[in-house]
Amino acid sequence: AVIIGTPDHWHCLIAVAACQAGKDVYVEKPMANTIGECELMVKATHRYNRIMQVGQQQRSGQAFIESRNLVKSGYLGKIRKVNIWSNFNYGLGNFIQPAMPIPQGVDYDFWLGPATSRDFNPNRFHGSWRHFWDYGGGLMSDWGVHLLDMAIWVEETPATPSLVQVYATNANMENRDRDTFDTMNVLYPKKDFLINYDMNGGLQTGPYNKPYGIGYVGEKGTLILNRNGYEIYPEWDTVAKEPKVQAKNLDGMTESHNLHVANFVQCIKTREQPVCPPEAGRIAALHAHIPNIAARIGAEQLIWNEEIREFTGNASANELIWPTYRAPWILPDINS
Repeated sequence: AVIIGTPDHWHCLIAVAACQAGKDVYVEKPMANTIGECELMVKATHRYNRIMQVGQQQRSGQAFIESRNLVKSGYLGKIRKVNIWSNFNYGLGNFIQPAMPIPQGVDYDFWLGPATSRDFNPNRFHGSWRHFWDYGGGLMSDWGVHLLDMAIWVEETPATPSLVQVYATNANMENRDRDTFDTMNVLYPKKDFLINYDMNGGLQTGPYNKPYGIGYVGEKGTLILNRNGYEIYPEWDTVAKEPKVQAKNLDGMTESHNLHVANFVQCIKTREQPVCPPEAGRIAALHAHIPNIAARIGAEQLIWNEEIREFTGNASANELIWPTYRAPWILPDINS
């Protein structure tokens, strides 16, 4: 098996090569750096009959599993919307600094791989590369894809977003080095409910005294969740003079990386589908990539046509579906 923990712009090349070599793949999130590359990875998994686990490890965490079961069972009543927020200081990016000589022992040309050739700058290297479109998608594709996946996971039929409405800006006016945005609000009107995503780089506080979290807003109560656990805030029944549901909570949880990797190893042996197969990784990635694309081209909304795999009526957005690889690197051809 192959574990891919590189910057996002390398995920597709390594994953497809691993599948072609007969290896199973654990790939970190987001699944790939572009919509098109995600599609190639799904195709490669099926063509070469491989197991692929996407590193959205919250699907293996007890608090997230219990929360999903509560939502899916109807405990909260009909879900109106899912509120998501992520406030992290590192989302600002680093202060601007000049290019410098390539550090000894670094094969920078190979690190860049299919990305555009540029002078070495520590801001674009390990630790902060994700703030540049060449390699990542900022706070949206780093934390957003994790949290959005938890909204998608409770849909009756998880699906890519169709209409996406976006506000994005860099509200912090300091001398920061980044392509990506520190402030975004995104609305995803889905079949089952509305997903509302609120992102603030440079802030560390948020609703319910949590810097990041998910709120499943139901008719009978709201469930608030993050990696530490969950709690339910019941709605009050004015007729019965009592809460509509019983308050519940689970706390003291820790990271679930080990459980997620253990699931991958088990699936290597059994050939069963892992808890986050490539199809799920692709759907989550599109929830991050589509608003990023809208923000990059200055569009307030985009319409995604899943049947033909392109945006409706927006040529500028369609140009960003696929990456342009730097020679001699070539985008994989699954059909050859």
